[in-house]
Amino acid sequence: MKKVDVVIVGGGFTGLTAAYCLAKQGVSVKVLECDSSAGGLAGTFEFNDGVRLEKFYHHWFNNDVYVPELVKELGMEGDVITLPSRTGMYYNGRMWKLSTPLDLLRFTALSFIDRIRLGLLVFQVRRVKDWRSIEHLSIREWLEPLCGKSVYRVVWQPLIESKFSCFSEAVNAVWFWKKLVLRGSTRDSKGGEQLAYFKGGFGRLADALVGKIREFGGEVVLGAKVLGVRTDGAAISAVCTTAGDVEGRQFLLTPAFPIIADILQAAAPTDWLETLRRVKYLGNMCLVLRLKQSLSETYWLNVNDPGFPFVGVIEHTNFDTPENYSGSSIAFLSRYLPVDDSVWKFSDEEYLKFALGHLQRMFPEMRRDWIVEYKVWRSEYAQPVTERNYSHYVPEAETPFANVRIATMAQIYPEDRGTNYAIRDGRAAAVAVQLALKSGSSPVLAGREK
Repeated sequence: MKKVDVVIVGGGFTGLTAAYCLAKQGVSVKVLECDSSAGGLAGTFEFNDGVRLEKFYHHWFNNDVYVPELVKELGMEGDVITLPSRTGMYYNGRMWKLSTPLDLLRFTALSFIDRIRLGLLVFQVRRVKDWRSIEHLSIREWLEPLCGKSVYRVVWQPLIESKFSCFSEAVNAVWFWKKLVLRGSTRDSKGGEQLAYFKGGFGRLADALVGKIREFGGEVVLGAKVLGVRTDGAAISAVCTTAGDVEGRQFLLTPAFPIIADILQAAAPTDWLETLRRVKYLGNMCLVLRLKQSLSETYWLNVNDPGFPFVGVIEHTNFDTPENYSGSSIAFLSRYLPVDDSVWKFSDEEYLKFALGHLQRMFPEMRRDWIVEYKVWRSEYAQPVTERNYSHYVPEAETPFANVRIATMAQIYPEDRGTNYAIRDGRAAAVAVQLALKSGSSPVLAGREK
């Protein structure tokens, strides 16, 4: 294989955006992706009849900046649709709507005073101007004094435990603060939330990026797993893949830290590799159900009843119309868990049976024959765990190698992972890599809030 200017490991939106920006500037670039499709966690699949869908549920917020900028640059702004979000909660055996301030006032699972405290929480969190001031606190330590123990126990604790499993008491308050600030700023004039989606799914956007990269002379190689590297002094000369060695001048690594540590295991100092492995992750198992009929009228249904082993029920076709999926209803059930959990080892059929037992408690009328098709997707490194004082130990973009840098979703902090910030960091990484090509050095990654 010919030597290229930049080799990018990982075909998620960070790697694809960086490759697009570099190729557009005339830099020779090659993207190596181990999966059979591009997009990373926003990658897609097809049902038996060709209906295409994300493997893991996705949407954008109406105040995201970097996604619409990229979409417009690609000439696809007409494919972004903004829709109202219908959210709710399943608690104490019944469904509660929670889309507007009026819905909140009707949430009698809390006392009237606690409903007021819950409603005021968004305004309270806006008082935090420097996220570093709360980074030493857990979510519980920060949140309970603001909203009270009853609100925390009924509304927030079940969701945090579903999201972070065994790490629920270790995650720092910044993660939750950022979520509340973001969600509070997506409301319309009536207090409802507006979300955005890309027509045909995020896979179309990933495909468009791949097309542009190739149009500008770059390469995107799918099904190419990176196994290791070749070194030349203090630099990397090539990555070794299942498709052969790929030589380059600069290298950008975008997978999860443990994967990067495995790739560089034989070449990098042990103490630096340990900093990569210090960041913990949770895996995700996502069950995608294609149904003959809808489960409810709610798009995002948080489940706050004890014992329900999923973050919630996300009924995608209560957001994007069923007509785009041959009239079917689409629902996602997402579970975050350590990969050593026994459930991780379930076969797809075992996992479906496991899920249906819980789903039918919520929707007793649902039957097995409602399911037209289903898929189970697994991601071993789906959610970085941002423990107390995360900014003190998360690795920087620089590496021990003069021509290698890192840009992963675990470095998006203080924001949480998401396509919008992956695109932002992809652009910033492209700027840094291009400067390194010109100067022969490895400058600090621009745009990183530390």
